[in-house]
Amino acid sequence: MSGLFITFEGTEGSGKTTQVEMLGEWLSSYDPVVVREPGGTELGERVREVVLYAGLDIDAEAEMYLFMAGRRQLIAEVIAPALAAGQIVVADRYHDSTLAYQGGARGVPAIWPSTFPRPNITFLLEGPVENGLERHVAAGKAPDRMEQESLDFHRKVATAYDRLAAAEPDRFVRLDATGSREKIHLTVRDRLAPLIEARQ
Repeated sequence: MSGLFITFEGTEGSGKTTQVEMLGEWLSSYDPVVVREPGGTELGERVREVVLYAGLDIDAEAEMYLFMAGRRQLIAEVIAPALAAGQIVVADRYHDSTLAYQGGARGVPAIWPSTFPRPNITFLLEGPVENGLERHVAAGKAPDRMEQESLDFHRKVATAYDRLAAAEPDRFVRLDATGSREKIHLTVRDRLAPLIEARQ
């Protein structure tokens, strides 16, 4: 049985984590491996703390390499072994985040390393960046380092995601983040059903 690698991308507060959780429940009979970035390993969680919450002034390129180091560790420890074992892997953010945030918004030369597996399908939640940021405030969450960036920064991220999706239409599925979470989830299920059947 072949593995299936599913990723979710989008700007802050677009609903990625909610969709990942709902998909994990729907796929529960397949025992999916669900991961978040940065995180998922001891190194990844430490990178998350340093990059998002430590209050450090981090150079843009250094930031990119920290995220990628955490990602490479997650690939080695979790993602690659799971895919090799034929499991379904669902990731809350993956390398497209680096291409959009550090590459698109910060202007760092960003590439896709050959050792980073490419997802079979990537769901991109799209909507006004203001909506997502307001959602965080309404939820009473303290903003992390990325969420504190300017509106212009978040618009650049959204534009970069748009370019990435346009460049790989066979991999990306664009989702309207302003729709109800149930409606979005049903669209995700409809797109995944044939992929899941094909791996039997």
